[in-house]
Amino acid sequence: MLPTFNSIGDFVLVEHVSWRLRRVDVGDVVVAVSPTGPGKTICKRVLGMPGDRICIDPTVADRRFLTVPPGHVWLQGDNFSNSTDSRAYGPVPMGLLRGRVLCKVWPRFEWIENGLQPHEGAEATSVSTA
Repeated sequence: MLPTFNSIGDFVLVEHVSWRLRRVDVGDVVVAVSPTGPGKTICKRVLGMPGDRICIDPTVADRRFLTVPPGHVWLQGDNFSNSTDSRAYGPVPMGLLRGRVLCKVWPRFEWIENGLQPHEGAEATSVSTA
């Protein structure tokens, strides 16, 4: 999740209610059980919710699109060029989500903002990754 978080040493505060109430939004940073290793935990940003059409890899000329299935989210790391995320393992079941990151508490306190919310005055209600 570079540059949002350091590779090691950051401590974050995670709230565990939002995902249970289905109140996770595109742009939120979440903690989840890794779909490739149940003993591992991942921290990624939500880029797609059920029903959203997302571009799997916008950096390639032959762009492929996918619709996020019901009960799943599309997760990607902020370090796009060096992140193992939904581009590798596909949509993640919402049941694997464990919480939403509120803030980084160490080494320096910092609120984790949803960086993908529409700007004031924007007409779009969803975020396109295409």
